[in-house]
This record gives sequence, C-alpha cells and structure tokens, in this order.
Amino acid sequence: MSSRLPLDGVRVADFTWVGAGPFLTKPLADHGADVIKIESRTRTDPIRSMAPFRDGRPGVNRSGYFANRNTSKRSICLDLKDTRGKDLALELIAQSDIVASNFTPGTMDRLGLGYKDVLEVRPDVIYLEMPMQGNAGPHRDFRGYGLTIAAAGGLLGLTGHPDRPPVGTGTNYPDHVPNPLHAAVAVLAALRRRRRTGESQYIELAQLESTTNVIGPAILAAAAGISVDRSANQDSIAAPHGVYPCQGEDRWCAVAVTTDSQWAALVRTLGDPPWAANPAYATATGRQAAHKELDEHVAATTAGRQAGELADALCAAGVPAAAVSDAAQILADEQLNARDHWKMLDHPEMGRSVYDNIPYRLSVTPGHLRGPAPVLGADTREVCLGLLKLTPDEYEHLAAEGVVG
Repeated sequence: MSSRLPLDGVRVADFTWVGAGPFLTKPLADHGADVIKIESRTRTDPIRSMAPFRDGRPGVNRSGYFANRNTSKRSICLDLKDTRGKDLALELIAQSDIVASNFTPGTMDRLGLGYKDVLEVRPDVIYLEMPMQGNAGPHRDFRGYGLTIAAAGGLLGLTGHPDRPPVGTGTNYPDHVPNPLHAAVAVLAALRRRRRTGESQYIELAQLESTTNVIGPAILAAAAGISVDRSANQDSIAAPHGVYPCQGEDRWCAVAVTTDSQWAALVRTLGDPPWAANPAYATATGRQAAHKELDEHVAATTAGRQAGELADALCAAGVPAAAVSDAAQILADEQLNARDHWKMLDHPEMGRSVYDNIPYRLSVTPGHLRGPAPVLGADTREVCLGLLKLTPDEYEHLAAEGVVG
C-alpha cells in the first residue's frame, strides 16, 4: 500500500455549492487533491444553513449536511465582486489544475472568471461547469435544485403508485448520484488527456442530461411507443417483489423473487402457507399475472415475523431480501460497522462527528477522510500568505475591507 494518494499534487479551485458540485469535489479531496473551496462571508454555500445541525443549534459551521459533503477540503472567503477579490481568485486559479462551478450559465463570466478569462492565467486548465440544463437551448437560464432536476429529467414521474401523485426519491437524488459522478469521470478523463497532450479542456455537464441517464429503460420504451407509468414496487419480471409489513411499528422487509427456486425457498421460509400451493404460482408467468393477490398473501404472512430475522432467513435460503432500515439502524448496522464504514472526525465547532467512509477502496492508493469539513474561511489567511504570496500587512488591509476573510 502506497502512502501517496492518487491525486496528490492536483489542486482544485472549487466554486461549487449546494449538492452536485461539492459532492464531485469531495472524492477528489479524499483522494489527495488540494481542494480549496471559495465562498464569501455574505454569500456562503446554502447548505451551511440546512439541517441537521449539531445539537440542534443552527450555524454556518454546524450543518451535518454540509459537513458530509465537504471533507478533506480547505475553505477561503473572497469577495468576488471586488476587483481585488477577483484578482486573488485568478491568482489561485493560475496555481490550480481544475476549476469547478455549478452556477447558472454566465455567472462565472460576469465575475470575470469564465473559461476565456481563466485560460489567460492557466492555459492548460481543466474547467468544469455544471449548469442545470446546459449553456444553450431555450431553458438555459432556468434555475433548479435536485428536486426540480429530478422532475424535469423524468425521475419523479416514475416514482410512486400509478393512481397517486409522484412521491420522489426522498432525497435530491440527482445531486448525490448521477451528476457528481458523471462530472468526476469527465474531470479525471480530461486530466488524463492533459497528462498526454498538455492541453486544456472545457467540460460542460448539463445536469438535466446527466439525470435522464437514470431512466434509460423508460426512455427506450417511450421511443418504441410504449407507455411507462409509475409502478410502485412492482417489477416486470420478479414476483413477489416489494416491501412487506413485519412485527412492530413501521417495520418492513424487502423481498425480490426472480426464479422458481427462489419462490420455493420463500415458501419454505414462510412455513409452507396453504395459499402458496396455488398452482398458478408455480411459474414466474403465473406469479407475475397474480402479483396483486400474491402481495396480499405474502404481506399477511410476514406481518407476524420480525423484519431482521426474516431477512436473514430468506438470504440464507437464497432469496434476495433485506430489512428496511432507517438512518439510526444503518448507523448500528453490523455489516457497515464490521467494515469500518463510519468514521469519527473532530470538527472545530461541532466536535466529534460521524462521517461516511469512502465507499470504494483502492488496493494500493486508497483515499481517506483527511479532515472534517472546513470552518468558513478557516484557511483564508494561510492560502493568501502562503499560496498567493500576500504580505501580512496586505492581508490585514484586505481583511479589514472585507475582500478576504
């Protein structure tokens, strides 16, 4: 195992905020990149003001949401609307390999930090923008967040029951999965090409287009003239397939039966209930045709079982199953704790706090959480004096005027 992280020596000028952008730059930081997050005292990253807050007390340095998305980074505050602040940002960019932002189209250009401006100070820069719907097209100026991107991208339209309104995914899924991960692949690909050619590259990631990848099968069906509606937990192949009630309040077990052998194992694990002898259930086609009544039978039988024990018994018998866990149960989960998934980091204001560990592990150069999320502006002085070569007097003068902080 190497002590050198795979992205050591790479610097990122990180202008991203909210979800998709910070969740892109986080794994870069966790794997060794020097990610310097740029905010201002008057306009911080909005998720600094989003719950949950440590001990229930709001504050720009107390958001668990922000903390989870921003490990291993540094934080500086610059007033980008002041020419001196913009010039400092350009000096930082001149010493950075990557510039990342996820603002509305044109924002970075108006600040004097657009791609053409940046090329003058860093000709080989990798420059990423993540506009909601792209830099061109009739909706280029539309604003949105994960919820609205999921709606525009068709994801919400497929969630829920067919006779009820869409219910969403319970979180801003595009911010957490497709958009930051597609952006990470693009950035790493551009870095690899620059290593071979020395050339800059501009990356435009339209979050709407990234999100539509999630519903690829539905898009293909629609292109073939096939209507696709919300189907709750129903699956086109598996039956029974869903979440079934268990003992206790709001306790459930998810079960997915795709083969005849799994069906036989389910029946045995449920104690060979009389309803399972129905010959219509003997084949996958029959079970699929009778999925509604089959769900009712399974639900009536599982209601008397403990969710965790039932899931364990089904898995042991070869049936895909899992107890439906809430966040507290996930924290106590035997498997996650056995694999050391949860990490405790000491935060200057929140104290000892829990963080997700990196979900993928490189055998030779594994990343790690190198530090907790940064306190707002914690590294401004260090970056300005060390990296940007301001004198202490120059720094104090700019700080007094609110240009840095």
